[in-house]
Amino acid sequence: MKYKSFLLLVATILCFVTKSFSQSGRYQIRNGFGITGGITQFDIITDNFTTKASNGYLGGLRASVDIPHRWYNLSYGMQFSENKIEILGRPSLLSLEESYIDYKLLVVQLDFSLHVKLIKNYLTIDLGPMLQHNGNLEFRDERQEDYYINNYDNLTADAVRELSKFHVNGVVGASVGIRNFMIKGQYIYGFTNSLDKLNKENVDHTGGKSKFEGHQQMLVLAATFTF
Repeated sequence: MKYKSFLLLVATILCFVTKSFSQSGRYQIRNGFGITGGITQFDIITDNFTTKASNGYLGGLRASVDIPHRWYNLSYGMQFSENKIEILGRPSLLSLEESYIDYKLLVVQLDFSLHVKLIKNYLTIDLGPMLQHNGNLEFRDERQEDYYINNYDNLTADAVRELSKFHVNGVVGASVGIRNFMIKGQYIYGFTNSLDKLNKENVDHTGGKSKFEGHQQMLVLAATFTF
């Protein structure tokens, strides 16, 4: 239900912005609609756990506004991604063996970007805000459900799956290509605390830090085809 509400909000915003751009009479503008696909690398920057970034994939839709006589273009879009992250743990409570626990995370993101033209439309610097909704961490290997998280005495791998659902991110990157085909690289940083929900749960933090705090970072390498 939360995902449906978020997607409805996204659709409403996209329709509103599209109508606003199409009705503008002050600029000679060209609208475009694009399909995006690519790979991601996701991590959570935190002192609570030892994490390792892992690769995932991304797909989405994008609308662009080309303003020929300005030093910038605009675009907005929605993208879906399945990301992967690894957290260091151990197979049993007293085990000396260490092993990374593999998780995946489903994410929906809505962003609005300003594209600063360095070489006309062929090379741009991209930046802007982003809203995000995500689910909980899911095990990629169910046999790791009974593992324990390193840096804590009794914290289980299952107990840390609850993440905060809504986030505000910042995006910076670059795009290179021709008008109908662009390769883009993005760095996405989460301003909100991804682990804040753990502070509100009855989580056993014996042996480690009692306050959970982590901020996501996400690298994206993608291609966009515009029609």
